[in-house]
Amino acid sequence: MSMLPEVRTLHVPDGLEGERVDAALARLFGFSRTKAAELAAGGKVLLDGAEAGKSDRVHGGAWIEVEMPAPAAPVRVVAEPVEGMEIVHDDQDIVVVDKPVGVAAHPSPGWTGPTVIGGLAAAGYTITTSGAAERQGIVHRLDVGTSGLMAVAKSERAYTLLKQQFRERTVDKRYHALVQGHPDPLSGTIDAPIGRHPQHDYKWAVTAEGKPSVTHYDLMEAFRAASLLDIKLETGRTHQIRVHMAAHRHPCVGDLTYGADPTLAARLKLTRQWLHAVRLGFEHPADGSWVEYESGYPEDLQRALDRVRAESA
Repeated sequence: MSMLPEVRTLHVPDGLEGERVDAALARLFGFSRTKAAELAAGGKVLLDGAEAGKSDRVHGGAWIEVEMPAPAAPVRVVAEPVEGMEIVHDDQDIVVVDKPVGVAAHPSPGWTGPTVIGGLAAAGYTITTSGAAERQGIVHRLDVGTSGLMAVAKSERAYTLLKQQFRERTVDKRYHALVQGHPDPLSGTIDAPIGRHPQHDYKWAVTAEGKPSVTHYDLMEAFRAASLLDIKLETGRTHQIRVHMAAHRHPCVGDLTYGADPTLAARLKLTRQWLHAVRLGFEHPADGSWVEYESGYPEDLQRALDRVRAESA
C-alpha cells in the first residue's frame, strides 16, 4: 500500500519577515539550506497556497507548507579493518590516528567505503560518547581525499573538552599543501567566508552568506610550477584550505574539483589533492597538558613532491 507524503504547515513568525524561503525553511524545520532549496525547486513548498521558489521572500503571518522529504535510510557502522590506518597515540581518553586517503571519518548516506570509526571498531576500540552512533567520538574530520592526523574521543569527558577546544579555536591544526603557482604575498592570511556552492551541492565556495573562515599560510619551498605551504587553520570549515587556495587562484595540486590543472597532476602521477594534516596539538582532556602529534607524508605525496622538485632542479 502506498503512503501519502507527510505535509507540515507552519505560521511564519514576524521575526522572519523578509527572509528567503530557503533560509526560513532552515530556521523553521531544521533543514540545511541545500535541502531547503531542493524542496523549493521540486515544487514541494507553498507560501500562502502558492508555489514558492527558494529565493522568494516570506512575510510574518504567512502560512508555509512543506512536503517533507522521505526519511533517510539508517546509517550503520561497519566494523571493517582500514588498510594503512596507523594508531599514533592511544590512552583511556583519546586515540589519534593517521588517516590514509580514501577513508571517511564516519559513515554517511551514500558512502560505502572504509571509515575511521569502522576501522577503530574492527580493531577492538570502544568509544563511549554522546551523539549519533555512527559519529561516536568524532570531534573533527578530514576530507576523504585528505590524509593525516585525526583525534577521536574515547570518553565523554574527552569528547566534551575536545569539542570545546575546537569551538574556541585553541587546537593547533597544521597542514602542508602543494599549490599551483606562487602565492603573493608568499606568507599571509586568507579571511573569507565559506558556504555552500550556489550551483554544485558537493562543493563549497567563498560566498557572502558563508561562515567566517580564516586560513594562515607560509611558504616552505618554491618550485617552478608550484609552492609547498605550511598552513594553519584558525577555523575548520568543510574543504576550507581547498576553497581558500582555489579562490586565490592557487588550488592544491591535483584538486580537480576546485580547478587544479589536470596536466600537472598527471605529470606528477598524482590522483588526489596534495594536502596532508601534518601536526595536531591540543590540551589533553585528562590533565590539561599540551600534547602534539606529527605525521610524515604518504608515499604518493612524497613521490609527487620529489618529481616537482626534480623538475625545478
